[in-house]
Amino acid sequence: MFLWLKAFHIIAVVTWFAAIFYLPRLFVYHAAADDEVSRERFKIMERKLYRGIMTPSMVVVLLLGIGLLSTNWSYYISSGWMHGKLTAVLLLLVYHFYCGHLVKVFRDDLNQRSHVFYRWFNEAPVFLLVFIVIMVVVRPF
Repeated sequence: MFLWLKAFHIIAVVTWFAAIFYLPRLFVYHAAADDEVSRERFKIMERKLYRGIMTPSMVVVLLLGIGLLSTNWSYYISSGWMHGKLTAVLLLLVYHFYCGHLVKVFRDDLNQRSHVFYRWFNEAPVFLLVFIVIMVVVRPF
């Protein structure tokens, strides 16, 4: 059962990260759009991506992650690498929900930031992904 949980957890993580990488890229294009038709199209795309893919993927990741933790709670909770990973996941959750806030900002036509800001914002989850993978695979502490 453990390997099934692990496999589906990894699949959900890939799906979640795909959305986490794509949504801020939509923000880049949305912030640079100069016509109403494009802006309205981006609003729809952003909403559907956040609600239909990104958030459900996050929920599945968390549920399967809890399932994996429960298979050997005492080992995982005493492992430094797991503490590092869970801290990074917490930061990723903050990023996720901030993206949800930005979806609403764009929906309400209240965005004040340039496409350049969103290009940099789009890079943040890369560092979290690298850190999480190193924690899980290398287990440096």
